[in-house]
Amino acid sequence: MQEILSRMRRCIEDYDMLQPGDRVAVGVSGGKDSLVLLAALARLREFYPRPFDLEAVTLDLGLEGMDFSPVADWCRGQGIPYTLKKTEISRVIFEVRREKNPCSMCAKMRRGALNGVLRERGISKVALGHHFDDAVETFYLSLFYEGRLSCFQPVTYLDRTGVTQIRPLLYCGEGHIRTVARREGLPVVPNPCPADGATRRQEVKDLIAQLSRRYPRLKDYTFGAMQRLPLPAWEKISGQNENKE
Repeated sequence: MQEILSRMRRCIEDYDMLQPGDRVAVGVSGGKDSLVLLAALARLREFYPRPFDLEAVTLDLGLEGMDFSPVADWCRGQGIPYTLKKTEISRVIFEVRREKNPCSMCAKMRRGALNGVLRERGISKVALGHHFDDAVETFYLSLFYEGRLSCFQPVTYLDRTGVTQIRPLLYCGEGHIRTVARREGLPVVPNPCPADGATRRQEVKDLIAQLSRRYPRLKDYTFGAMQRLPLPAWEKISGQNENKE
């Protein structure tokens, strides 16, 4: 966890993600990434020089077998306000629309539902659990399937809703996050989504793993290139300040 905290703090400062007095909601899916993010931010708020408040928000997609009560109990023990919003996103995607590419539609619907909860709670900043590997995979997904160099941004301001999205785990690898989730005993909720493991993202993940056996620094070089190009909004603010000095 100490290593996660160190990398997360560096990412937050590189991209100026937190301001004094921020009220930050963590989008908690129940997976390891969002739970590690929540646990790390809970630790960070104890000593970070820019004070901030922390909440957790979960969208119940309506998938059978998902029990978020352990997450609610954990948040209660940490003194973190927790909101669980029930939705019918799963039913709409798999039963009504029968989407051939369910992940894209699910992401849009989840984003809309999450923004609705944030408005109800009066929160304008949300932390998402995307990490280092997610960023690299998204870059190659955009390249292979859209023919463009693109990725989600470390900090994204959504002008239509007034919500700012931050991704503090971008310097943390998936393997490290998985280890921390296990060692911290976080209440990870298994994902029963029918599309899990059978998506374009999984294909790209498998390809990157295969290429990385031959080119061990592939992910590091790709991530570094994204910052040095830089992709839109990927230039480090701390680096800009250093250049000015």
